[in-house]
Amino acid sequence: MHPSEIRAVRTEAELREIVQEPSQIIWDKDIARIDAHARTLIAHSPLVLLATSNPDGTCDVSPKGDPAGSVLVLDDHRLAIADRPGNHRVDSFRNVLRNPGVGLLFIVPGMNETLRVNGRATLVSDAPFFDDLAVKGRRPRLALLVDVEELYMHCAKAFLRSSLWRPDTWPDRASLPTLGRIVKDQIGIKDFSAEQIDEDLDRDAATNRY
Repeated sequence: MHPSEIRAVRTEAELREIVQEPSQIIWDKDIARIDAHARTLIAHSPLVLLATSNPDGTCDVSPKGDPAGSVLVLDDHRLAIADRPGNHRVDSFRNVLRNPGVGLLFIVPGMNETLRVNGRATLVSDAPFFDDLAVKGRRPRLALLVDVEELYMHCAKAFLRSSLWRPDTWPDRASLPTLGRIVKDQIGIKDFSAEQIDEDLDRDAATNRY
């Protein structure tokens, strides 16, 4: 593909020539607070996707998973998300320290609609609510305190188009490479087999969740 074949959209005016303005009700759906419905969805969501970015525009999206109800709603404008053991890159946290703007997408299993939350985050190492973030008796070392600036529902179309919750559309897991195989090939690990890497990863996942 030659660059001359690509027609890039550079301005919002160009964008609006292609995608018309939404109706006012679409703009008005942002309620900028955690109401009773949002609390219910957050309480039933075991997975939230956290989007962050550096001031230079470098972006990151990180999944945060816990038993449903683990994200704490502190009041109508604040929520807290615990950090759990991971790979120690802390990409999201390093971004938040430089640029506190975050985007959250709460997913509820079997539900095609999602809850979107945008706001500003503070990385905290202790607070009175840390005991409430404990799972299996283990308090987190860190948490994100998010001040909600935007909150609204996202329609079902993406999940319907993807058939995400339909097991009959899922690929056979055996037809896909394991994480050990992917890591070995991508990084060029020579001293360990893919099977050994998978065993180490499985052991860590089983014993180092909290």
